Amino acid sequence: MGNFKSRPTVSCADELKKKISESYSLFRSRAIEDLRPNEKDWSEIQLVCGKGNYNKVVELLTEENVQEKTDGGLTLLHIVGVYGGSRTLIKFLLEKGLKPDTLSRRQFTALHLAAYRGDAECVQCLLESTDTDVNLAGNSGLTALHISAMCGFQEIAEVLIDNGAKVNMQDAVNFTPLHIACNFGNEKVVSVLISQRADINAAGGVRERPLHLACSRGHLQVTRLLMEAPQQPAEVNVTDDEEHYPVHFCCKSGHLNVLSYLLEKKALPHVCNIYGDTPLHLACYSGKVEIVKHLISVTGLESLGKENIFSETPLHSACTSGRSLELIKYLLELPNVNINHQGKDGHTALHSACYHGHIRVVQFLLECGADMNLVACAEMSGVTDKKEEQTPLMWAYEQGHDTIVTLLKHHKRPQDESACGDYSQPGGEGSYVSVPSPLGKLKSMTREKIDVLQLRSALPRYFQLQITDLDFQEPIGSGSFGKVYKGKYLGKTVAIKRYRASSFGCKSDVDMFCREVAILSKLNSPFVISFVGASLDDPSNFAIVTQFVAGGSLFSILHEQKRVIDLQSKLTIASDVARGMAYLHNLPQPIIHRDLNSHNILLDDNGHAVVADFGESRFLLSEEDNMTKQPGNLRWMAPEIFTQCTKYSIKADVFSFSLCIWELLSGELPFAHLKPAAAAAEMAYHTTRPPIAVTFPKPIVALLQSCWNASADDRPEFKEIVPILEDCKQTQVVALLNSSGVSSLKEVSEGEDSLTSPPIAGNVMALRTHWEQEASKNSSVPIDELRRRLQYPQVDKNGYVSDPLSTLGISVTIEQTKKLLESAFNQSQT
Repeated sequence: MGNFKSRPTVSCADELKKKISESYSLFRSRAIEDLRPNEKDWSEIQLVCGKGNYNKVVELLTEENVQEKTDGGLTLLHIVGVYGGSRTLIKFLLEKGLKPDTLSRRQFTALHLAAYRGDAECVQCLLESTDTDVNLAGNSGLTALHISAMCGFQEIAEVLIDNGAKVNMQDAVNFTPLHIACNFGNEKVVSVLISQRADINAAGGVRERPLHLACSRGHLQVTRLLMEAPQQPAEVNVTDDEEHYPVHFCCKSGHLNVLSYLLEKKALPHVCNIYGDTPLHLACYSGKVEIVKHLISVTGLESLGKENIFSETPLHSACTSGRSLELIKYLLELPNVNINHQGKDGHTALHSACYHGHIRVVQFLLECGADMNLVACAEMSGVTDKKEEQTPLMWAYEQGHDTIVTLLKHHKRPQDESACGDYSQPGGEGSYVSVPSPLGKLKSMTREKIDVLQLRSALPRYFQLQITDLDFQEPIGSGSFGKVYKGKYLGKTVAIKRYRASSFGCKSDVDMFCREVAILSKLNSPFVISFVGASLDDPSNFAIVTQFVAGGSLFSILHEQKRVIDLQSKLTIASDVARGMAYLHNLPQPIIHRDLNSHNILLDDNGHAVVADFGESRFLLSEEDNMTKQPGNLRWMAPEIFTQCTKYSIKADVFSFSLCIWELLSGELPFAHLKPAAAAAEMAYHTTRPPIAVTFPKPIVALLQSCWNASADDRPEFKEIVPILEDCKQTQVVALLNSSGVSSLKEVSEGEDSLTSPPIAGNVMALRTHWEQEASKNSSVPIDELRRRLQYPQVDKNGYVSDPLSTLGISVTIEQTKKLLESAFNQSQT
């Protein structure tokens, strides 16, 4: 019985194939080096040989220089072969005593280089010499026939075979030319070799056959040639040293057409290798959804219940790799698949996902009913820990996956969920702060030190500030990272984002700090917050310094100060934000903001907006980033981010922008009657969108509908949005709508799917906001007083009403609301 925790990530065959691929890549690079010699260090005779000037070579060649070699060990014959000299010149050099089998410093003969270049005439000419050994092995044990098989040169392969090349000669890893031709998918060379009676079932270094390689690479036509060879067809169920069948390799690599062909040829679908893996196991480890579906539909459910030597069923395998939630969901829908099935060592699919750090898989399994209290057996796991400690939580803890530990503990204590919400701050009421595991803490500290060192070396010196040069004044904001202060730097008013000295939450403050500085330092746009510099000397003094934007955030202006903004100014703000986002998305290395909301839109004294707060932002082209996790504020979150169903793109920012426009025009929070998580779920799972008033300009209505489209691909880009907003600002309609009277609301549909409106409270609040603004133009009665008279629930500092259910119980009608507002307006006039 194997120990699951010590399972190798690759098999011996995988490791050998990797080394073989690397050796062939190295061979190619060395051959290219010999094909690109350094002519500036060449002698005169070497230069004229390179030019193929027969008469000049005859004139200059002497007994002394005929044996000259370059620094790379190339003879004059090599040079002529490299540059494709004439047959006459090659014969002349051979007659002068040059040996065709001389190896260069990189172990190539002139024949090897000519074969690599595909120069059939040169190859033929060299083979006419009786001194040429057609089977001489060079770099990596490759002969000229191996090289022609690698490069796919059919004509040269035929010439070599006609001149005595051995079709079954093996290279340094025991590969024959047929192995290599199958590996690289060179069908014509495969046909030539088969016709010359090459051994179709020849064994390589771990007894892999040409058929194994063809199936692993997905070369269907080559597979057919091997299986249908007239004299000696390949065996469909042949095995290598690890008892891998060809069907194992094609399932692992995900080649559906090859799998279908092998099954037609009676390949065994439920066989196991020495690790106990069936083809279905390997497909699940590799996350090949279509392969799994085809295997099960054609061959049945037999493999679903099989465990390998590491006590893993195919479901375990899919959770171990964590490559496809779609695959896991499909497996769980099959009959007789139990999400809480325990292998022989007691570990479940949840154990596997926790051990390997796949947080999305863990979350999905928990939502599907996985039992986090099941324990693995210490004796069979190969460990000495107590049985009660072999829970999924402990497996995650010992591997340092602290975010999963936190997730499991929250799931274990659901009463804490209602108290702290999705994004509660550490140390707040009802919050839970996990203690990091030793390994997780060590990994985090090491990674963070590297990040800081890299940032210091990459950041220009003029951006690196000293904390002592900063004058901190009053605090103007706060967040999970720490506080934002108004301050002074070199006499200039600035905003200083001061990071907390240390924290052990779900996110790394150091990681967020380094990313934000790296992004800010590369930005230069009037519509994006300006970067002044950062303090990097000590983690306890980490700070980001940016321009000070006096007007504050759009959220504060709309929902805390409750200031009235005319429509023209609203469109200016929307246009500025769109321009800032268009700038970010169209950089040479695009940036996705991932947290665009009214908190992060700042207004200056002139009513213009800048996009701020890049703590959640990422360079879009960075391969290391996980573009599936949930960043940002839930209330403004795109559906594809909330559901974590796919890798999202810059179009997620477009969705958030649409909610910001709606918030700006309506004056209220999107889904103010719901908590953030509920609002996100409403938009993601029910395609609900906020109600649209007819006071919204028609172009804006169309823009909103396209920007919050459920399909990210159908949303416009910001460079398309900017002209729409600019045109809207310039039209006469805007001025007319800006002075229009009481409006009504209507529901809008997205495509053919009707978007559900929220409860009536949302409509009432949208109406009263407009009427309040109209009344306030000539009224001395504050809007707060009007709202108090109407007795509607108030929005708190977190962006939602203190009692969400209260809005659902409002019995006042729209007509009553209108009368109340008109009455208040008339009283203010008298």
